[in-house]
Amino acid sequence: MTAHAHHETGAGGSSHGTVKSYIVGFIISAVLTIIPFWLVMEGVLPHGTTIIAIMVLAAIQVVVQLVFFLHMDRSSEQRWNILSFVFTAMVLIIVIGGSVWVMHNMNANMLH
Repeated sequence: MTAHAHHETGAGGSSHGTVKSYIVGFIISAVLTIIPFWLVMEGVLPHGTTIIAIMVLAAIQVVVQLVFFLHMDRSSEQRWNILSFVFTAMVLIIVIGGSVWVMHNMNANMLH
């Protein structure tokens, strides 16, 4: 048995999940996909609330997939992977947010 209860460590020191962790991750991901689909198809929430719910569930699904499939956790071995992921996410947010902001301002200023 390894030091981590839900991970097995390979020869290269990389962490591999168990079949149980993959099945649990798959079930949680499937549920997090089915809920937004149901919300849209049934129209149980107002449009704006549905969009917010979909974004929240998508963010939760990203975390679930990072933990269960990419095996990112708080261990010291994963620290660089987590830092590189956070850096990439920040760059994407800046680039996408900045692009949307510029396009919005161009659209607003070009019409007047």
